[in-house]
This record gives sequence, structure tokens and C-alpha cells, in this order.
Amino acid sequence: LSSDLRMKFEDLLSEINGFGRFQKMVLCINFFGRFSLACHFLLGNFIAVIPSHHCSISSLDVDEIFENLTQEERLTVSIPVQDDGTPASCHMFSYPQFHLLSNFSSPSEVAVVQCQNGWEYDNSTFISTLATQWDLVCDKRALSRLTTTIFFIGVMFGAAAFGSLSAMFGRKPMLLVSHMLGMGFGLCSAFSSSFIMFAVLRFFTGFTITGSVIISTILNVEWVSIKHRKLVGVIDSLSWTFAFMSFPLVAYFIRDWRWLTVAISLPTVTAIITWWWVPESARWLIANGRVDKAHYYLHKCAVMNRKKEVVVRNRKYSYLDLVRTPKMRKLALLTGITWFAVATVAYGISFNISSFGLNRYLTQFVYGAIEIPAKLSIYYLLDKFGRRITQAGSLLFVGISLMINIFIPKDKSVARTVIAVLGKGCSATSFGTVILYSSELYPTVVRQNGMGYNSFVARLGVSVAPLILLSDDVWNHFSQVILSSLGLSAAFVAYLLPETRGRCLPETIEDVEGIRYGYVEKLSSLGN
Repeated sequence: LSSDLRMKFEDLLSEINGFGRFQKMVLCINFFGRFSLACHFLLGNFIAVIPSHHCSISSLDVDEIFENLTQEERLTVSIPVQDDGTPASCHMFSYPQFHLLSNFSSPSEVAVVQCQNGWEYDNSTFISTLATQWDLVCDKRALSRLTTTIFFIGVMFGAAAFGSLSAMFGRKPMLLVSHMLGMGFGLCSAFSSSFIMFAVLRFFTGFTITGSVIISTILNVEWVSIKHRKLVGVIDSLSWTFAFMSFPLVAYFIRDWRWLTVAISLPTVTAIITWWWVPESARWLIANGRVDKAHYYLHKCAVMNRKKEVVVRNRKYSYLDLVRTPKMRKLALLTGITWFAVATVAYGISFNISSFGLNRYLTQFVYGAIEIPAKLSIYYLLDKFGRRITQAGSLLFVGISLMINIFIPKDKSVARTVIAVLGKGCSATSFGTVILYSSELYPTVVRQNGMGYNSFVARLGVSVAPLILLSDDVWNHFSQVILSSLGLSAAFVAYLLPETRGRCLPETIEDVEGIRYGYVEKLSSLGN
């Protein structure tokens, strides 16, 4: 390697081909390595479902007096009726009310009690869910949805942990740790013997599996040249779309929550096997003074890309470096707010698949399918308008679509679903853009820390998304108002970020602060 360590890494990549067979191999491996992660993010939409249910009436069948009654008649004499004409979910009569078989008596005249001997569930759609497994209904109803929040709290802390660990020990080893532990905890959670055990294992599944997404994203970006970062960002985000579209098909055929969890955890085996071909980030190696190892991977890249070998600081960085200097602090604040809003809104829409009155599996599939044109459009939008306008514009349209849905009556399920799908498409564009955009804003020495911090904030947003949806119990449109306000506010915040289109990735904090000679012209200050 040359002694000219100041040479820009982009110049080096251009000489050995910044998007050759080597980079395509890395991109392909990371693309399929994300399948399990994305499926785990949506798992709660199917395993946390609470099917129709009513109190078990076996205790009322004294001396088999029900044997001559039809099922409908048994329910009539045992379970009070709700306003919509369906059996009550949480109450039953204390003893059989046979007089109700005659039409001259009203159920309201009869005292009721809470369910005494468990519940009977409608298994026509789901063989088994968390609710049917551990009776998470009535006063325990919130626990079923709480598992999603617990999972994303794990993801949130995992993002921070793996961001720091991969910055300390390297991208490649921590990627393997994430794959192996994520799969292990995922499989173990499928065989939980209690709800508490499942909740704890879901936390650790989220904690460990999140490393794969932030590390693979950084590896993809750090190995490609400037002009190909946009394409890589789009392909990278399409990996989520691939999983989002595939998952409802898997869930359609596997209706038992345990086997569905196993089915989406096992594909990580492929990621573990292909990990051996994943290179360490040469940028990270150079930034940490491991020039010889960087040369090894650059040599492999040059050989695979059939290019001649070319050329090519030693301080440890931490999360504190994100806030030590003024422009880094501003960058961390603006990207943090943007990531929080992007994630909260995107998953607020994704988790809300049952409120439109249409088929759950079809809605989930359409939510995934709309991401294909949405994310392909990123390639054109980033080139035509740049990162900042695309990010702010997509958030603006998400906020507007959510606001429109507030004024569409509930009985217009098709219209509401169409608007929600359009909003989902805009949120997919927003999510695909923010990942690439942020990785270009942070300098190499703290890029993994920056992405770890942003991912932490995003998972905080995802964690509160299910809780925001619960606010509809207060007012039907409360959650839509909150999500819409977040989208519109974040659009303004994203517009304050600097443009990065066509510019070199910053290598040091000094590059971002604009105090390194020759770099001021390459990255506009955060004040512009």
C-alpha cells in the first residue's frame, strides 16, 4: 500500500471498481441475510391476534343438560349478547337461562359474571396464537400486543449495543454474533412454556437480531463508490420489501404461532453460512490503524473485480463523539428526530392492518407489494431531487395521506385502505431514503455509532407505535392524528439536513465540522 493515507477512499474504490463483482457479492449476501429480521418485525401482526372468543360453558353443562341443544341454543342460555348481536367475550350467566330460548325474556334482566373456566376460541383462521395459548384476553388483552413493544425495546437497545460493538470490534465478527444469537433466541422463543418466558426471549431476539440490519447496511455503503450508493441504497431497502411480501404467504400456510416463529427464524442459517464470504469494512480497518488487514480485503476486491491493485489514523471513537462538536450535535439531533418519526409512522401503518375491515393476509401482502414501486422510485428521486427533498417530501406525503384518512368514514373500508396503502408506499420511500442518507452524513470514524444511535431512536419509535394505536380506544382517529403530526413535523426537520448527492463520504469528524483543509467544499455545512 502507498504511504499516502490521505488519499480519499472513493478514489481508491474507483480504481478497483466501486461496483464490481466483489460489491455485488456483498450486496447479494446481505440482501437474503435480512429475511428473518424483517419477518420478525411483522410477526406480531399474526401471532398476537386475538380471535373471536367467548367464555367456556362446560361448567354450566350440569348433568349433561345441554346434550339436546344445538350450539347456538347453548350459547343463548349461557352467554349474554353484545350490542352487535355476537356472544359476549368476557362474561357469562352464572347458571343456564333456559327461559331465554323463548322470545319473551330479555338477557339484560339476568345477572352475569366473568368467565369462570377459561374461553373457547374461533380457530377457523388461526390454529393457535399467543392469546389462545395463554388466554391473553379480557383484562389481559393488552399483554398480547405488549409483546410487540417488548420486542422492539430489545431492538432499540440492540441497535445501540451493536452500533458500539461493531465500531469497536469490526463489522464482520459482530454480524456473525447477531445472526447466531438472533436465530438462537428466535427458535427458543417458539418453545416457550409461559408468557413471561416468551416475552423475555422476544426481547433478546430483538436485541440480537437487529445487529444484522445496521451492520449489513454499513458494509454495503462503505464498499461502493459514490455514484453507486444510490443504487445500493434502493436494493438494500428492497430486501425488506421481499420479506414483507413473502411473510404473509408463509403466515397464510402456517397458522400456528410456534411453527410460524420457527419458520421465520430458520432461514438465518443461510446468512450464517454465507457470512464466511462477507468482507470486513476496509474503511473501518484503515480508520482503526489496521492497514495490513485493509490491504488484504482490498486485494481480494481488486482480484475479484479484475483490477490492478492500488493504494491506500489511530484513535478509538464512541457515541460521545456524536455530541462533542457543534455540527455533529446538530446532525445527531436532526437525524434522530427524522428516524424516530420515519419508524413510528411506518410501523404505525404496518401494525394497523386489521382496522380496515379487509382480509388481514391480503392487506399485509399489498402493504409489501406497494414498497416495490415506492422503493424503485427512490433511484429516480434521489438523482432528480437529491436526498433532502426526497426525504422531506416523502414524509410530507405520508402525513397528508394519514390526515386524509381521518376524514374518510369507517364504513368506506376500500377507500381508507387505498389511502393507507399510498401512505405506506410513501413511508417505504422515506425509510429507504433515510438509511442511505444517514450513512452518507456520518463520517467513517463514527458511522457505525451514528447508525447505531439512529437505529436505537427508530426502534424507540417502533416500540411506541403499538401503544399509539391503542389510543384509538380514547378516540377513533387519535392514532391517525398523532402519526400524521409526526410525519408533517419530521418533513420540516429533514429539510434542515445538508444535501449529500454526489459528494464524498466524510472520513473524519473534522470533515463534517468543515475544519479539514480542502473538505469544506465537499460537504456543505449543517447550517446551509
